[in-house]
Amino acid sequence: MTKQVVIVDYGMGNLHSVNKAIFAVGGEAVITSDPAIIKNAEKLILPGVGAFGDCMENLAKDGLVEVLQEYLASGKPFLGICLGMQVLFEGSEEAPGVKGLGYFKGLVKKIKTKEKIPHMGWNKLKLASYSPILDEAKGEFVYFVHSFHAEPENREIITATCDYGTEVTASVGNGLVQAFQFHPEKSSKVGLGLLKKFVELEN
Repeated sequence: MTKQVVIVDYGMGNLHSVNKAIFAVGGEAVITSDPAIIKNAEKLILPGVGAFGDCMENLAKDGLVEVLQEYLASGKPFLGICLGMQVLFEGSEEAPGVKGLGYFKGLVKKIKTKEKIPHMGWNKLKLASYSPILDEAKGEFVYFVHSFHAEPENREIITATCDYGTEVTASVGNGLVQAFQFHPEKSSKVGLGLLKKFVELEN
């Protein structure tokens, strides 16, 4: 089993924290924007902090849109984090007209709540459907920073939600392709446990 994890560098990720967290759970991280390395990765993490439109623009500029779409189609272990989860969808209200990677059908929309936006800080996970890496996180608190969340066409891909005056999509998944709206690398022991599960996923 390979414990090497490739982290996609497109200029907008929390790379140092993710790299440090992967190392802490026994993984070996490779940070790169090289399409060939990304294409041939055994496990891939797409992190992200910032705006949907900028993210897609940077991925296109680096020649990574098709590479990531091919990788996702292969079904190999993939983890999207925060913005890296949002770009798996077809588009976002944050950037009208900008196409996402389109792996999941549906859009990313502004959280409609009376609570303060952005949704920032610790919130409790409510598991919704099976994920190979989330089973031990039931009822645990993880760390969020976001104003938009995914609204999938097929609600069965939602693996966890949280309550923020409304139901917020906390994670989604399909097979070994998993994605978190929250930041596991900032979620203390629970987050490290989730990353360890990802590192140990077998293709």
